[in-house]
Amino acid sequence: MAASLVSQAIVRGVRGPSAKYLFLEKSKVTQLSPRRWLNLQEYQSKKLMQDSGVTVQRFFVADTPSDALEAAKRLNAKEIVLKAQILAGGRGKGVFDSGLKGGVHLTKEPSVVGDLASKMLGYNLTTKQTPKEGVKVRTVMVAEALDITRETYFAILMDRSCNGPVMVGSPQGGMDIEEVAASTPELIFKEVIDIFEGVQDDQAVRMAANLGFKGPLERQAADQIKRLYDLFLKVDATQVEVNPLGETPGGQVVCFDAKINFDDNAEFRQKDVFAMDDMTESDPTETEAAKYDLKYIGLDGNIACFVNGAGLAMATCDIIDLHGGKPANFLDLGGGVKESQVYQAFKLLTADPKVEAVLVNIFGGIVNCAIIANGITKACRELELKVPLVVRLEGTNVQEAKRILSESGLPITSANNLDDAAKKAVASIAKK
Repeated sequence: MAASLVSQAIVRGVRGPSAKYLFLEKSKVTQLSPRRWLNLQEYQSKKLMQDSGVTVQRFFVADTPSDALEAAKRLNAKEIVLKAQILAGGRGKGVFDSGLKGGVHLTKEPSVVGDLASKMLGYNLTTKQTPKEGVKVRTVMVAEALDITRETYFAILMDRSCNGPVMVGSPQGGMDIEEVAASTPELIFKEVIDIFEGVQDDQAVRMAANLGFKGPLERQAADQIKRLYDLFLKVDATQVEVNPLGETPGGQVVCFDAKINFDDNAEFRQKDVFAMDDMTESDPTETEAAKYDLKYIGLDGNIACFVNGAGLAMATCDIIDLHGGKPANFLDLGGGVKESQVYQAFKLLTADPKVEAVLVNIFGGIVNCAIIANGITKACRELELKVPLVVRLEGTNVQEAKRILSESGLPITSANNLDDAAKKAVASIAKK
């Protein structure tokens, strides 16, 4: 399945890593893709589609081998596909630490499903998109396997340049859409959707025809396209991607796979959808940070970066690197911060055994620097900070903040600007 950022790049005619964060290192560039706050398992996305009248394979979900076996019997299908459910691609070519090869298995014998599931459930599956130790499989999807005569690609996504949603499709499905765009761009079709009018009949039929559906299948595909758009609106999605949208020998148009991205700001009206979030695969520190409205991304260095704003975080990481250091993480406070959040942020940063120094880089606009300073002094005292701390503050109420820090009696190193802060943070480790 193609990545959502790639699909958006295709819509805008942009290639390469332009939509990713870049951190400079001495010998290479490290790319960090923005992480979606909500990430659904395949079966959860298919359930949302099913509830909106979109055609998907019949399926059940199981968390024990016996339940998987029972599900296979209940399907009463000619062929069954068993899929490990993890939030990573490349499952078919993955390997379990049980010795089983492949996170996706096809069988015509329901009786073997239980045995296969017993080698999946509770074991780690390693793919090209997982950490090297793999991800533990806790659920499997048992679905009816359908033959596919032809595969196409279809997606709906928000596009800023069009001030609304856009449909993207290609008759070349079942492969990375960026490869299609690079080698045969004439096979990428786009339709801009009027956000007030929605998908019109002629647009849906035209897209279905461009995808290669003919005769009665053209109207059936157009109906599926409209239903997918209804789902897109109903769940406040930023993208619904189906690869492949397939055609079966029996004359059905079926969504065989799905990736749905959601607007995090719509959580307040999408409680049921966000309640489906599977946090078991999330980084524990990121999950803990989210409880306090903090954004945390772990890196592999030894200098913790405590900032407000993603842009400032990237600049801080880059300057640390330019001075010979390596960022251990960045933790973004955001706006409207409270003292309690500063304390929790320090607690998270100092819990990382890799951290040998902390660099605080705050530019106070919405953020009051005095609140940051009070939070820092409280955290240093209560947590008994053992690593060097370098603080650079600018902006709202900065003079009061500097007074609080200087009168605290704590071993805090002040910095005049970001470059000075980075130098001092790197030097503090070198002295140890």
